Amino acid sequence: MNKYNINEIIMCKVISIKKYGVFVSIDNEYTGLIHISQINGKYISDIGKYFKENQIIKARIIGIDTSKKQLKLSTINISNRTNTNTLLTETNLGFELFDEILQDWIDEKLQEIEKNK
Repeated sequence: MNKYNINEIIMCKVISIKKYGVFVSIDNEYTGLIHISQINGKYISDIGKYFKENQIIKARIIGIDTSKKQLKLSTINISNRTNTNTLLTETNLGFELFDEILQDWIDEKLQEIEKNK
């Protein structure tokens, strides 16, 4: 039996913030990564506006590597807001960013739908 399951919501502690994502500690065994594309599903220029080191947050498990004791996590549609004044700022990128990531999102969502049937 696995310790964690896909789509399970867990509590974790932010241990490091990088340009590409947030590293978290789940327990004494597992660590995790919330990739920047899995924070809120929108363009983010500064992850520090959403998370701070040592913050306790909720995240959904979207991938498990039991051999490395690592979880792939998402906070899309999960509220971890500590500052209600934090808003996503408008950018001049338009839809160019979506050309790069839209197909991955579609594929991931289709896989989730298939698993939940």
